[in-house]
Amino acid sequence: MCRHLAYLGPPVTLHELLHVPEHSLLTQSYAPRRQKHGLVNADGYGVGWYHPGRTRPVRYRRAAQMWADASFAEVAQVVSSACVLAAVRSATPGFPVDESCAQPFTCDDRLFSHNGRIDAFAAVEERLRGLGESGVPDARAPVDSALLFAMAVRLWRRGSPLDGALASVAARAAALAPGRYNLLATDGVRLAATACGDSLYLRCDGESVVIASEPFDDDARWRPVPDGSLVTADARGAVIRPIKEIACPNPLSSAT
Repeated sequence: MCRHLAYLGPPVTLHELLHVPEHSLLTQSYAPRRQKHGLVNADGYGVGWYHPGRTRPVRYRRAAQMWADASFAEVAQVVSSACVLAAVRSATPGFPVDESCAQPFTCDDRLFSHNGRIDAFAAVEERLRGLGESGVPDARAPVDSALLFAMAVRLWRRGSPLDGALASVAARAAALAPGRYNLLATDGVRLAATACGDSLYLRCDGESVVIASEPFDDDARWRPVPDGSLVTADARGAVIRPIKEIACPNPLSSAT
C-alpha cells in the first residue's frame, strides 16, 4: 500500500521529479512495479516542498487520484524546490478516503509520510494515542499513520534528531503490533527513512539524494535498503544503519 519518495539536491521542478521519469510517482499511482501490497494507489496523494525564505514547508493534498488532477500537473511545471516529499495512497480497509488522510503530514518545519499499516489497529489504538503529540492537527487524522506521526512529533519536540525519532517510532510501534513501518521525513536540509516491512530504495549521484519506495527510473545507482534499516541523508550523501542500533528503548515513556 502506498508509495512515497523524498528528494534533496539542486532545485528541481515538481513536474520533473514527479511526472517526467518513466516510472514516476505519477505512474506508480496506477502502475507500481514493485508494490507487494495493493495494486494501485488511487486514494489520494500529497506533495510537500520547501520554498526559500520560508521555514515551514508548503503542502498540497487531494483525496482524488494523482493522475486526475490536471491543476496540479500544470502548477508542478513552474514550482521548484531543493527538498520535496511526496506520497500516493492506497487506503487500508476501514480508513476513509479523505484529504486529511493523504500524506505528507506536517508540523513545525517537518514533513512526514508512512508507507505501511498497523495490523490489528483497534487492539493498540488507545495505547498508541497515549504516546503521541495529540495537539497537532495532522495527528488527529482518522488513519493509523497519524498516530505514528504524533509519536514522531513528540520525540522531535523533546529534542530527538530527525532520524533517531523515526527509528524509535518504528521500533516502538513494531513492538506493540505487527505491521509495516516504512517512515519517511525531512526538515528541509536532511532526509530520514526506515525500511521496516516494505520496499525502500536509495539513489545518490553526488549532487542529489532520492529515497523512494521504488525506483522511478532504471538508473544503475539505485540500491535497495535492507529491511530493518534506517537511512539518513544530507548534502554530503547517505548512511544506512540498523534501526535497532539507533532506536532508543522506551523513548516515549513518561520518564523521558
